[in-house]
Amino acid sequence: MGTPRYSVDEQLKAYATPTQAKMVDAVNQYRGYGPAAKALKLCPSTVRDAIYALEKKAALCGYAPAHGMTHTAPAPFVVKGVSTYYDKEGAKAGQWVKTRLDEAQVEQVIRDFVRSLMDEAKGKSKPVEAPKHVNEDLLAIYPMGDPHFGMYAWKAEAGEDFDTAIAEAVTTAAIDRLVASAPAAHTAIFLPLGDIMHADDTKNRTPQSGNVLDVDTRHRRVMMVAMKAMKHCIYRLLEKHKTVIARFVEGNHDPHAAFAIALALAEHFSNNSRVNIDLSPALFWYFRFGRVLIGATHGDKAKGRDLLGVMASDRAEDWGQTKFRYFYHGHLHERGEKELPGLLIEWFRTMAPLDAWAAGQGYRSGRDMHLIVHHRLYGEVERHRCDISMIERAA
Repeated sequence: MGTPRYSVDEQLKAYATPTQAKMVDAVNQYRGYGPAAKALKLCPSTVRDAIYALEKKAALCGYAPAHGMTHTAPAPFVVKGVSTYYDKEGAKAGQWVKTRLDEAQVEQVIRDFVRSLMDEAKGKSKPVEAPKHVNEDLLAIYPMGDPHFGMYAWKAEAGEDFDTAIAEAVTTAAIDRLVASAPAAHTAIFLPLGDIMHADDTKNRTPQSGNVLDVDTRHRRVMMVAMKAMKHCIYRLLEKHKTVIARFVEGNHDPHAAFAIALALAEHFSNNSRVNIDLSPALFWYFRFGRVLIGATHGDKAKGRDLLGVMASDRAEDWGQTKFRYFYHGHLHERGEKELPGLLIEWFRTMAPLDAWAAGQGYRSGRDMHLIVHHRLYGEVERHRCDISMIERAA
């Protein structure tokens, strides 16, 4: 028997991830799932399932020519039904596409998208030589105030230009500078404090309040660029520190997208024993280091004095055995701290500039990123700061 012949509609690539697009090309080039899978060094079922998932997604958007559907529905709508009418000769004369939001199917599309992110990351963790000499008594924390990947700002309106490419450039440049100045602490914590993504999905609104957001380019591309930037940060920390813990705090802009990025990165680094991507769904996160207790949250919910009671209740035993306690959060896009009995709370700026809304409200905070170094016996012992002007001047 000869090789089974098969081709995939090229138009489906408009709905595909980069990996799915490569599979479409391979199936069409090699004329079958088996030959395509062999060329891509994958299982035939992997290629087949990816193409089926792609066809299903395209159908949800209204594109399924085999069933007479060729009028696409704009995101985030899905097709509810298609009515086709014909002329007296039996030829198709027109089509009426009815759309609605189908939460169950939209959720499945999101799941498929997360899976595609994981497919992009899977098995690609590259080895990084561990530093030979590190200080076991030091902990390096890289708190990252809300990066807002995907935010769009126009200089004439908001004071500074900003888009996805600029977000990637300033984030990676700041990490590069901070890692270069960091002491060789044994353990590092990479701590984005929420709102990695400006928009959680293609609705381009905040999930809770529904506020309209100024966004740059396509949501899927923003997700991929954000994940690429986060990978860069973790790889740079691996060059200086023996163990890297990454915690992606859930923000009010990106409660689902942030977890999707964290999940994909966990898969990417699954073969690297030096990296731990913390996937806990809790809104409050803690880390004990000797006599030091660190807490982190986004800051849109419990804040200020409430955080003292939250930490003391959540980590009662650790509270009693530590002397230096810190709670870090983002959300406010400004720098500040508040000292309470037994707890120092600190919130951080972002490297992103103002969007049109914030500029119109009169906010004018600076832009920077910090590295905080703790000693297991003495708490914070040093700090490094990267201001946006340092990056701009270097560029």
